[in-house]
Amino acid sequence: MWALGALILLAPALAGCGASGRAADDRAGAGPGLHLPTHGRASATASPGGRTATPSATPSATAAPTDPGHVGVIPSRLEKDGTTITVGDPAARHTIALYEDPRCPYCRRFEAADGARLNALARAGTVRLQYTMGSFLDDNLGGGGSKRAVNALRAAVPSGRFAALHALLYAEQPPEVTDGFTVDELLRLAGEIPGLRGPAFDAAVRGQTYARFVARAEDALLMSGTTGTPTMRIDGKVVPDSGITVVGDDEHYDPARLAKVLRQHGIA
Repeated sequence: MWALGALILLAPALAGCGASGRAADDRAGAGPGLHLPTHGRASATASPGGRTATPSATPSATAAPTDPGHVGVIPSRLEKDGTTITVGDPAARHTIALYEDPRCPYCRRFEAADGARLNALARAGTVRLQYTMGSFLDDNLGGGGSKRAVNALRAAVPSGRFAALHALLYAEQPPEVTDGFTVDELLRLAGEIPGLRGPAFDAAVRGQTYARFVARAEDALLMSGTTGTPTMRIDGKVVPDSGITVVGDDEHYDPARLAKVLRQHGIA
């Protein structure tokens, strides 16, 4: 995990939180938020499992998600808090809240291991996924790739293609220390998802239409008590190291471990 404090708490410690007060932009619906393991905070020093690590530390390569561009359409909406994006049925019995940064390599690793399962549960109406997307790594490492990516993800919400773009961005994530996710690259990737690109989406990506949302979401992540990304909460309870196994000094997300955690919370 990227160390905001590693897989569990990211609170005010997240180093590079961004932006000052902003007014809310559009909102709709409402619902609780949750948490998942953590990668690391902007000024992070702690990494998953509580060990310390430099913000630029990048986990060893792991397999990318299978067919990340074929997630399909899963209903999504912005909650009334103006910062939480819900994927799936808002009335689902269980809530899984995730705190992430698009540049975080541990978030990519988590998505590769468990994203398809979580999306399937959301599509089936078993859970609602609630995302708080931060951009602290831009402040920690320089650049604006996380902010541009979060803006694009917000632009994908109305079409129900947030989940598809989310999966694809992690599958095609550039090296953490490079300022990837340029406007041209985001539009190219979005073009791989049927039905996503159009005048409104393209204008939002080019013009950073949701910059206010991006800043508010970063603040929400910093104030959530999260200390690293990814972080997960199931029905309001933090799940430390939910799917992680440790081999030597390296962490690996294990779908079997996450499946066990889900079953413990009554999610099959």
